Amino acid sequence: MIRIESISKKHHETAINLVLSVFMQYEACDYSLEGINTFKAFISNPESIDSLEFYGAFINDNEIIGVIATRNNGNHIALFFVDGRYHRQGIGRKLFQVVLEKSTGNKITVNSSPYAVEIYKKLGFIPDTDEQIKEGIRFTPMIYTK
Repeated sequence: MIRIESISKKHHETAINLVLSVFMQYEACDYSLEGINTFKAFISNPESIDSLEFYGAFINDNEIIGVIATRNNGNHIALFFVDGRYHRQGIGRKLFQVVLEKSTGNKITVNSSPYAVEIYKKLGFIPDTDEQIKEGIRFTPMIYTK
């Protein structure tokens, strides 16, 4: 049974470990060394992480298998990762549903990695502009309109 709930600050480290593991397995290959280091710097910065609202997909007692984190009152997805063993099982959709319910605006934005563009399209996002690169991070700005 999978449950989706808020991740408290005391469990951010566990969530970040999952984020880094999935990033390195599925996304790092699309980035330069600069981009990988920029991403690692972001997720290891306590101020950056503490400013985010985290939700997790949990199984068993407390094993986190998916993470979504937002900022700007839930209107921008900053992190969205699901353990590869659980891809294509609807976990990402369940995590996104929580964001839809909690967001305060009519639009949700994300800067999608190349790996996730098609995933976001399946959730209803559309590209806002062409792919960009900033500090080695490749991303496509995308938007979801409620």
